[in-house]
Amino acid sequence: MSPRSGDGPAVSRREFDALFDAVRTWGRWSPAERGAFNRVTPDHVLRAVARVRTGTVVPLGLPWNTRPGPDNRKPALHHMTDLGDVEAPEPSTHKDFIAADYHGKGISHLDALCHIAYRGRLYDGRTAHEVVDAAGARFGAVSALGPLVTRGVLLDLPAVLKTRWLEPGRPVHAEDIVAAEKALGVTIGEGDAVLLRSGHVRRREELGAWDPDTASAGFHVDALPLLAERGIALLGGDGDSDVRPSPVDGVHSPVHALAVAAMGVPLLDNLDLESLSAETAKAGRHDFLLVVAPLNVPGGTGSPVNPVAVL
Repeated sequence: MSPRSGDGPAVSRREFDALFDAVRTWGRWSPAERGAFNRVTPDHVLRAVARVRTGTVVPLGLPWNTRPGPDNRKPALHHMTDLGDVEAPEPSTHKDFIAADYHGKGISHLDALCHIAYRGRLYDGRTAHEVVDAAGARFGAVSALGPLVTRGVLLDLPAVLKTRWLEPGRPVHAEDIVAAEKALGVTIGEGDAVLLRSGHVRRREELGAWDPDTASAGFHVDALPLLAERGIALLGGDGDSDVRPSPVDGVHSPVHALAVAAMGVPLLDNLDLESLSAETAKAGRHDFLLVVAPLNVPGGTGSPVNPVAVL
């Protein structure tokens, strides 16, 4: 790898392919389509529940985003379908309709294992075109994942670095993770959900929207071997986990490829971690109970979601 600069170090395709093969967990679990969620056992759940101290509940989802912008090119839909004037009298009812092309930058969502293929293959070596078609996915769908209840760990990089946010394009390396663990007094372990706060939401609120496909803070690919070694079950953040521009030529979302397609680790994208940052700082600890309950969509590639942290 070349020396670090910008979103670097740059990683060649050959180096990336070797890294992909080194971290992959194909053939490890049954059912395979739950991937790293298989790491979370009833004992993990009980230990996570035991971490609750104050009962403070912190929702992590962004508001349903119907406004177009540089980070929301396909706005979600929301309109009323009943204003209480179409049924027989008493009680009147009000109804609405929502819809979203949610795999973008404007909606908090979970990526299922069928969402990402690399070299034509999904997680566990399934050939993508054989199991995903116009009717949906027959392997790795969000309906196979189900809900997750586990220990969450917040890597609050702006808090560690004493800055308001990480500038778009700033990569988070393995050594940054280790330094954050030390500074925050937390250690990532087996079955954990790791959430990276870059300060994306705060920066957007203060400076306005930008195109995060062009530039965003996130993990460099050299952080993934450490996360693989720790045995995480879920990865997420207030961006989409990838630093952009990509440090890998010809691979636009290398962390997605490594996490989802190689490691079987679903991703949580576009979270609002500002309240969680404040509450963990107040509590003096950066781990918590995390509950993620995606919609049960047979064949779905993911789901809009509003994860909940409980301290």
